[in-house]
Amino acid sequence: MKIIIVGAGRVGASLAESLVSEHNDITLIDPDPTVLADLQDRYDLRTVQGNGILPRVLKDAGAEDADMLVAVTRSDETNLVACRIAASMFNVPRRIARVRSPELAEQAELHGDAGFNVDHVICPEQSVTEHLERLIEFPEALQVLQFAAGRVTLVSVKAFAGGRMVSCPIEDFKKHLPDIDLRVVALFRENQPVAVDGYTLIQPGDEVFCMAATRHIRTVMAELRRLYKPVSKVMIAGGGNIGLRLARALERDYQVKLIESDRRRCDELANQLDSRTLVLHGDATDEDLLADEYVQEVDTFVALTSDDENNIMSSLLAKRMGARRVVSLIQRKVYAELVQGGQIDVAIAPSNATLSELLRHIRRGDVVAVYRLRRGIAEAIEIVVHGDRKSSKVVGRTVEEIGMPKGTVLGGLVRGDEVIMAHHDSRIEPEDHVIIFVENRKLVPSVEKLFQVEVGFI
Repeated sequence: MKIIIVGAGRVGASLAESLVSEHNDITLIDPDPTVLADLQDRYDLRTVQGNGILPRVLKDAGAEDADMLVAVTRSDETNLVACRIAASMFNVPRRIARVRSPELAEQAELHGDAGFNVDHVICPEQSVTEHLERLIEFPEALQVLQFAAGRVTLVSVKAFAGGRMVSCPIEDFKKHLPDIDLRVVALFRENQPVAVDGYTLIQPGDEVFCMAATRHIRTVMAELRRLYKPVSKVMIAGGGNIGLRLARALERDYQVKLIESDRRRCDELANQLDSRTLVLHGDATDEDLLADEYVQEVDTFVALTSDDENNIMSSLLAKRMGARRVVSLIQRKVYAELVQGGQIDVAIAPSNATLSELLRHIRRGDVVAVYRLRRGIAEAIEIVVHGDRKSSKVVGRTVEEIGMPKGTVLGGLVRGDEVIMAHHDSRIEPEDHVIIFVENRKLVPSVEKLFQVEVGFI
């Protein structure tokens, strides 16, 4: 595909890196020549210096024959206007805008033909907030991904010594849980993938990816590690857009304390949040403040300021003082990789959450969901199957007959309201939602090709 990306910030650069590696024709627009030069040195892409809302700049970037424009600058207005001009002047077929303001994102009439001609609006803050909510709901998990409108869940957990399935072969799951159908779709040991079959032993410290119907997922997790008591107390450091969204999402069901260093912002937060949320003015790296607010009794401490170092330090301090679990938002992916799994239980790079949402609209085929896993190396994809036995390579065939590419696993199927964990003799039918784990995203084009419908199918 020929794709124009407007904005070379963290999200734009991450998207460009991902799409270039999949052999797309990428042109990146940004006003900063230094940033563009650095990206052009690192990746096989074109760059155009300038403002992405100017017709001349879009024309120089090849908008006249582009397949898609993705506007991901930090300015909502720039992103919306770029989509409008791409549609009205260049007839770019697909247009995606990053919109951070809830008021702009939720006004559907602004996005249609009478508005800014945006096909899809993505909101990074909402993506990260939803990810954080799931981590708080499942405090034992490293990642929680949901598919098929929430009917199927894929969790990543670290196996602990003493778990009933730890040091046992995977086939023993059926003995322990005879009434639950599940799949172990991947296993990583010391950051290296391990081939999975019924005889594979799960060892302490392994990162295990398990898939099951959502109603069974807690039972499955209990086989690998001790379950925590449900979360009741949450402390949030940082009252920016994500901190505010998360507090709003949690305040009905949890005891929430929110720490913000800017007094004026504290007043705004207090006015926008329920009285049950306690808004505190102070520094989340202040040991006395954390002690006064009983951080040792907190079930989950979440650091969400705009400063990576502050998030890391406040999380480490909260953990040392007794917080049961700490989650840190870290913009620089290299920092997130360094601290993940140490004293900081989960490190989240927000660009990955945004990238997952973008890829859903960019992948070929009828893709419902895409999630980036393991620092962006792996992916989990939900695809709707179309066609018939003549026009499709998968319809009417069993998983064994399909022959999934090595390094990919077809983990589950959703057929109507029925959730089916895929095994070698599971047969694929039209309109099934199939959930696929891809060990390395370089394999994604092979998966897309496998599920493509032959030309001429109606």
